[in-house]
Amino acid sequence: MKQDFHLIHFINLPFIRYTIHIKMLKSILILSFSCLTIFCFGQKANQKNDLKQKVKQLDQLMKSANEAGIFNGNVLISKNDKILYKASFGFADAAKTIHLSDEYRFHLGSITKEFSAVALLQLEEQGKLKLSDPVSKFIPQLHDWAHEVTIKDLLQYSSGIPNVNWKTIKNDTDIFNGLMALDQLSFKPGTDYDYNNNNLFLRQFIIERITGIPFKNYVNQLLFKPLKMNSSLMTPFDQEKYIAQGFNAEGVADRAELPITGGTYTTSADLLKWANALHSEKIINKNSIYQSGQSFPVSDSQSALGNAKFDHKNLMAGREVLKRSCFQMLKRK
Repeated sequence: MKQDFHLIHFINLPFIRYTIHIKMLKSILILSFSCLTIFCFGQKANQKNDLKQKVKQLDQLMKSANEAGIFNGNVLISKNDKILYKASFGFADAAKTIHLSDEYRFHLGSITKEFSAVALLQLEEQGKLKLSDPVSKFIPQLHDWAHEVTIKDLLQYSSGIPNVNWKTIKNDTDIFNGLMALDQLSFKPGTDYDYNNNNLFLRQFIIERITGIPFKNYVNQLLFKPLKMNSSLMTPFDQEKYIAQGFNAEGVADRAELPITGGTYTTSADLLKWANALHSEKIINKNSIYQSGQSFPVSDSQSALGNAKFDHKNLMAGREVLKRSCFQMLKRK
């Protein structure tokens, strides 16, 4: 019987601002956490007491990491649709006055790019677009480069479109106007790779042109609602409860977000629903998942599903991905 294993964890503290010493500790923690998770939950437990003991070991590891100042966030582990472990560690704000709970929503960062990718594949399944279609088919006002860039290029970050000029951007209109003003690509589409947000925003604009509704509404109505991801929010939004604030190791809060469409906040429980939906093919079919998970053929490139791994066109479950990551880290030690 196929067993699906998912590890969901949210961390408030970004890796980049740690000292070298803390980075080393964090690498050891992730390696230990990954390996212990595989050991604890990747094998069959003969007795309930055995599983209970393994959960206790994992909980002790996470508590130690939090006490050492190298983990602040929520953790959830699921196997075969059963939650084996969930816990919250640390605080939801930079001032460290609000304790985290599983109700808190964290910013998904780059995972939010999966929503526009899945939406495009839904539209392809409905016959409303082809991955080979040029961008100009949907937004003809753009310069001539839009005749060369395809939907596939946007999904694989091989469009040649330069990144957003964040110094001049304040909202969605500024982003669209920036694309309208663009008259030259950085390279010929389909010949190189450049991971940047203009590919994401253009995907969102195309979805809006095809469906006639704001991208945020599309995600709420056709992704979040069917999957009962009731705690998930896409920016921009007004004041909401249970929003975890990002902060660095020195306790300095992240900058306030611009009112731009696409940023997503969700809980660990809702993120598990999203992972399960992809693995069970609830929202797009097996071939669409495979297509959205294909990356441009250069080292360290990402697909529209990030670093998704496949085995004979089957999306690999979290346990197998963790095993691969664990063994790769062991080789580097």
